[in-house]
Amino acid sequence: MDVMGDKATLYGTGRFVQPSGGEASRDERDDMGEAAEELRLRLAAETGDTEAMSVLGAMLLRRGDLDGAEPHLRAATAAGDRAAANNLGVLLHQRGYAEEAAGWWRIAAVAGSAAAAHALGRHYRERGDEPAAEYWLRQSAEQGHTLGAYALADLLEHRGDVGAEQWMRVAAERGHREAAYRLARALDRRAGQEDETGTDNAVEEAEQWYRQAAARGHRRAALHLGAILEKRGDLKEAGRWYLTSAKDGETRAACALGFLLRDAGDTESAAVWWLRAAQEGDGNAANALGALHAERGETQTAERWYRAALNAGDDNGAYNLGLLCAEQGRTAQAEQWYRRAAYAGHREAANALAILLLQGGDTTGAEPWFSKAAEAGSVDAAFNLGILYAGRGTARDAEMALRWYERAAAAGHTEAALQVGIARLREGDEQEAERHLRCAAGGGSAEAAYRLATLLDARRPPEPAHELGEVVHEKTECEEWYERAASQGHRRAQVRVGMLAAARGDVVEAARWYRAAAEAGSRNGAFNLGLLLAREGSEPEAAVWWTRAADAGHGRAALRLALVYARRGELAEGQKWADRAVVLGPAEVAERAGRLRDALREELSA
Repeated sequence: MDVMGDKATLYGTGRFVQPSGGEASRDERDDMGEAAEELRLRLAAETGDTEAMSVLGAMLLRRGDLDGAEPHLRAATAAGDRAAANNLGVLLHQRGYAEEAAGWWRIAAVAGSAAAAHALGRHYRERGDEPAAEYWLRQSAEQGHTLGAYALADLLEHRGDVGAEQWMRVAAERGHREAAYRLARALDRRAGQEDETGTDNAVEEAEQWYRQAAARGHRRAALHLGAILEKRGDLKEAGRWYLTSAKDGETRAACALGFLLRDAGDTESAAVWWLRAAQEGDGNAANALGALHAERGETQTAERWYRAALNAGDDNGAYNLGLLCAEQGRTAQAEQWYRRAAYAGHREAANALAILLLQGGDTTGAEPWFSKAAEAGSVDAAFNLGILYAGRGTARDAEMALRWYERAAAAGHTEAALQVGIARLREGDEQEAERHLRCAAGGGSAEAAYRLATLLDARRPPEPAHELGEVVHEKTECEEWYERAASQGHRRAQVRVGMLAAARGDVVEAARWYRAAAEAGSRNGAFNLGLLLAREGSEPEAAVWWTRAADAGHGRAALRLALVYARRGELAEGQKWADRAVVLGPAEVAERAGRLRDALREELSA
């Protein structure tokens, strides 16, 4: 018991009395009291007191004095004491006389002893006589015996009887911690099998039973309670339960606590708990330690822990060894480890193996591993399989590619959703294309955002033109998608956002986006920026951007430069850019540039 307050102060007040050297300690006083009680019971038993004989026998039985307990229990049993009959059965069972013990339990159970009925039911179950076991366990449970209710629930659950949960609940409500834990597990499994209807209630009830069992010291219940709280975001309380469970020896809790600490930034403490779990054979913790050392560049230590994980039966160990070898350029060893994990059913290892084979030019060997990984649920493998089929060029392969892209897209793969959207656009199915493009754009694909914006842009009615400098702040949805793509660095989207801003009359915004696109290498961005600058009176700077665009193959920019130099009187330079515009096109530009070139040539030869 904890003493609240300063002990010296309590000595001073006299409310805390320190035992003197000659006074007996509490344990000694307890021993003296038990000895006195035993003496009293012995004296009463010698006078033929049945209850005293029964209690004395039980006392000696608890102490382990079987020889001393047996005559008292037999005498009390002969006098009709059912508690003594039950205890005599326990004593005989401990001596190895199971059948004789069962006989005395039967006598006590018939006389109404719930404890004896429980013991008798356990006896019959151990011998495989389930009907007799159920009969006596039910007798015990219906009399309110907690252990009887739990044992009956366990028997019924073993048989798949629907009545098991009822008795498990009865035992749990009476404080049986294992029953509370198993009831919580059953509710957890049910929640996992159900749809959304009723799931929340099952999870909530499971949490309550986990909490009750954990509070009574059930370490696995504490582990599961911690997992529920962590999933909910209650990390502080989750950590407390993980710690409780880990201290009680639950390695999975130690591992989970390590991950919680790592996510909080405390890798040193995380490593301590992972080490503790890994040394007890937890493969997940060994993998975590391996990854931690790999991040620090300690590859030999990382490899040692990955091997420990593999030896503990965790296939992730082989996969991680493959990753480690691949990073070091040890391709042959990486393939060996990937194969080992893949043959054990590790889907990501199968995908990694296929990629490795593909990089080595073994397309035939890669395909079955992509298929195996994809069928096992690897989203990346499904996408990669789509790429593999798409690269073959036949109509049938294109259909197969689309099928795998759709499968990956349904699982949330952004690039797969983009590919499905593009395919649907080619087919003319704008509704499906839009749905997939929205998924991909929402997942962060700049290309999908741009294509979605283009699709929406084509549908909207034309807007009235605005004078430059007249700012209109209303933006359509398609412009918002263009801006999202532009902000992710998509050059065509940046040009389009600039064009829309210019159409609204927002010169500053237009110039910002044109410049961003031009500096990223967009020739259209450079050309449009030049137009904007020339319109604002900055023709020399415009010529700089047109030069950049023309050098990148933009025919209109070359024609603009030819006109600039012609106006300046630099006819030879103008003719050079006109020649360039003729080559670059398009047709109408080539035609105009050709006329300008001929005129400049005549002027130069005159």
